[in-house]
Amino acid sequence: MAITAAMVKELREMTGAGMMDCKKALNETNGDMDAAIEFLRKNGQAKAEKKASRIAAEGIVKTMIQDDQVASIVEVNSETDFVAKNEDFQSYVADVAAQVIASDAADMDAFMAEAWKPDSSKTVKDALVEKVAVIGENLSIRRFEKIKTDGVVVSYIHGGGRIGVLVESATATAEPAVKEALVNVAMQIAALSPKYVSQAEVSEEYKEHEKEILLAQAKQENPNKPDNIIEKMIIGRLNKELKEVCLLDQAYVKDGDLTVGKYLEKVSKETGVDVTVTRFVRYETGEGLEKKEENFAEEVAKQMGI
Repeated sequence: MAITAAMVKELREMTGAGMMDCKKALNETNGDMDAAIEFLRKNGQAKAEKKASRIAAEGIVKTMIQDDQVASIVEVNSETDFVAKNEDFQSYVADVAAQVIASDAADMDAFMAEAWKPDSSKTVKDALVEKVAVIGENLSIRRFEKIKTDGVVVSYIHGGGRIGVLVESATATAEPAVKEALVNVAMQIAALSPKYVSQAEVSEEYKEHEKEILLAQAKQENPNKPDNIIEKMIIGRLNKELKEVCLLDQAYVKDGDLTVGKYLEKVSKETGVDVTVTRFVRYETGEGLEKKEENFAEEVAKQMGI
């Protein structure tokens, strides 16, 4: 398969690896992007599979909370940053978040077919089409999620809508100290992007996959070490990785002497309330979406002789 500059660009942005390493990985895997990511990781040239999360796209994430127990989070994309900062666009995204609060839709098709709350003569899709015509750019309601709980849910928005987080707790009180602690945890999630609440959520499939990657890395770095030593190294590295991807095991950003789990235990003791985290949702604007960069592929091609 012919390897193009656009493919190299995509892989580079997905992994952070060098251009020549990306080209080699694509050649070795016959252009299979997922296999190329695995190739780079096994050779220590990509720190982690990022699924294009570094590729930017414009738009904003918006959250909405109702009575501390119902919450919505939405991502709406635009073509340019200029529109994303537009007051009319931001007001529209707030209306979409309110629509999600009132919605029981389980998927995007059902959501788009619903009557639009601000004007029930239209569907959500109709309102989107009209907004595209008014603003003059292509807009997209990319994703949404709703949380309804008997406990408490809080939200946090970072960077004017670049990142949005919802945190749900089974805690049956919304007293200020509890909500403050949960917002602190939401800020942690925004900053360090964990994948799981705790290690109990991590599947054996995920662990085995990561062990395979770590094994390949360790053998390449230490070709003369015996297998039993390599095995111990892998276990240590896997445990370190799990602490990074599991929220409760992460070092708490406001007090590095505590993990997030220990911080919540401390708050629970101080308030007399069992403050826990049941689940969280983190959206970052443009995750996996490609921003237009017309000249970049040409630049890559020139450097690599493609």
